[in-house]
Amino acid sequence: MFRIETGVDKQRRALLGKKLRAANVDRSPAIRGLVETGTEDEVPLQVWAFDAEGQLAGGLAGRVWARWLHVDLLWIDERHRAAGLGTRLLDEAEERARADHGCVSSRLETWDFQAPGFYRKRGYEVIGEVPDYPPGVTEYILVKALV
Repeated sequence: MFRIETGVDKQRRALLGKKLRAANVDRSPAIRGLVETGTEDEVPLQVWAFDAEGQLAGGLAGRVWARWLHVDLLWIDERHRAAGLGTRLLDEAEERARADHGCVSSRLETWDFQAPGFYRKRGYEVIGEVPDYPPGVTEYILVKALV
């Protein structure tokens, strides 16, 4: 017999992550290799741009894991779009990922109304689509080799 509960529990969430990680290490030689080389640790990577007044003009927030850069957020203030700032932030994040963390690839998700064309122009390739996520929108999954 089992008791099922719902609700947010940070301690259980952490325990769940530890148990899944242990199971993954046990079952996958590739994951076990990451642990042995220390590249399984997730490390935040952030790049910021400020305008002449010191206001946030744009930023990129991502993370590095298993020699991959994962771009989570990239935003440019409307006043600074089409000035190359997005490219500069993305280039800097990719360079930091390569130089500081040995990353060989990058991945990200974007919606159809956001910036799939921007990423394609910068060498990213669409490897997957999730239609109707959220309803009425298509999400794209893109990757790029960094080597």
